[in-house]
Amino acid sequence: MLDQGAPPQNPGPTAASAPPGVGARLMRRKPVERLVAEGGQGEGGSLRRTLGLWQLTMISIGATLGTGIFVVLGEAVPKAGPAVTLSFVIAGLTALFSALSYAELAGTIPVSGSSYSYAYATMGELIAWICGWCLVLEYGVSVAAVAVGWGEYLNELLDGTIGVTIPAALSAPPGDGGVFNLPALIVVLLAMAFLLGGARESARANTVMVVVKIAALVMFCAIGVQGFRSGNYENFMPLGMAGVSAAGATLFFSYIGFDAASTAGEEAKNAQRDLPRAIMLSLVIVTALYVLVAAVAVGAKPWKNFTDSEAALAQIMREVTGQTFWGTLLAFCAVIAIASVVLTVLYGQTRILFAMSRDGLVPKVFAKVHPKTGAPRANTLIVSLFCGVLAAAIPLGQLADATSIGTLFAFALVNVAVVVLRRTKPDLPRTFRVPLSPVLPALGFAFCIWMMGSLSTVTWVVFGVWMAAGLVFYFLYGYRRSRLAPSEK
Repeated sequence: MLDQGAPPQNPGPTAASAPPGVGARLMRRKPVERLVAEGGQGEGGSLRRTLGLWQLTMISIGATLGTGIFVVLGEAVPKAGPAVTLSFVIAGLTALFSALSYAELAGTIPVSGSSYSYAYATMGELIAWICGWCLVLEYGVSVAAVAVGWGEYLNELLDGTIGVTIPAALSAPPGDGGVFNLPALIVVLLAMAFLLGGARESARANTVMVVVKIAALVMFCAIGVQGFRSGNYENFMPLGMAGVSAAGATLFFSYIGFDAASTAGEEAKNAQRDLPRAIMLSLVIVTALYVLVAAVAVGAKPWKNFTDSEAALAQIMREVTGQTFWGTLLAFCAVIAIASVVLTVLYGQTRILFAMSRDGLVPKVFAKVHPKTGAPRANTLIVSLFCGVLAAAIPLGQLADATSIGTLFAFALVNVAVVVLRRTKPDLPRTFRVPLSPVLPALGFAFCIWMMGSLSTVTWVVFGVWMAAGLVFYFLYGYRRSRLAPSEK
């Protein structure tokens, strides 16, 4: 029997009571149950669950459809020639493998952090930070890149309606013949205004814009096919498979939409059921439209004549019909369509930072929720201003490639996370399962790494500098402020 009158013995340091080492702290994982339990909770308020399957699918399509066709097609065609259609297929196939993994994890861990949260639950804090830092690059730079293309179509619209355009000094960034891209900044600020009103209001505006963009692309195909020339497909792969893969890597930037849908996990009414469905449905619709429009565009215009134009589709419409009306109409639709990409991708960026802030890895200001709108207002303002200035100052091509490498790296980690979670938490309820696991996740991982290798040396250097800066920030701030740290002291 224990002598209760005796003073307690000091057992001395033991393995159980000793503070964890640096390696253990870097590998600390956040339990899935805790991730789900904290869903929607922010500083001073909570996110509101107002989004159904239709809205989630529209968010996914809104963040995806339009970017690769309206904006980046002019960048990709000179790299691959007529085989750009094959580049879209390869990029879509790569996205499909990763989308399957996203669908499983979104149904299992329905939170705002997307692949950052999935990595936190499966591979530890350091890998989660790296993934989250890649997502910051992916979303933030994507907003800026799409905003640049919006300005090109705005000029097409102004030229076709009132016969004037915004001067190059105010419609192009330094390095592209301008001083400051004012239209790019304006569209980001417009998207910010919608987001400040809350998720439900933003989703309604996005749905209208998505319908407009689908109608615009169907109209382009119906008119553009009249100028189709089979001779434009001769010498189908002039730059070889290297050109096809390089274009595919650039175009992969166009497939981040389903990732944006997964960031809505804490604002979905039934996230575990609806997120997997929205992800897969949107990917099928987007890929089909991408390939169809690219095939018509290259058939209507020789690939050597694309010359890196960000408003390629409007130009094709004008050339095929010999009239300015159709090109102007398409430019009008593109102005609306591309704005929806900016809106939904900016939404995803704010929700990623919301999740990282709640975990203590970035400042608390990003997790503050306005009690009336249920939106992270300070977060939205900071991110919008940063992306707007970036869009106004950096050329499109560099932005698109930087987005692609961040996207591919994050997607590669998601494919790994599916396999790890199957082994560590086999009994978790899953509303969707990747078929043929681990084969398909392994293929998804391999495709992502292959396409990363197709990107330019400059893109890799930028990526390396970005990752180094992220690690410095983590060890100076997040490592000590992580909300998992106090439980280990």
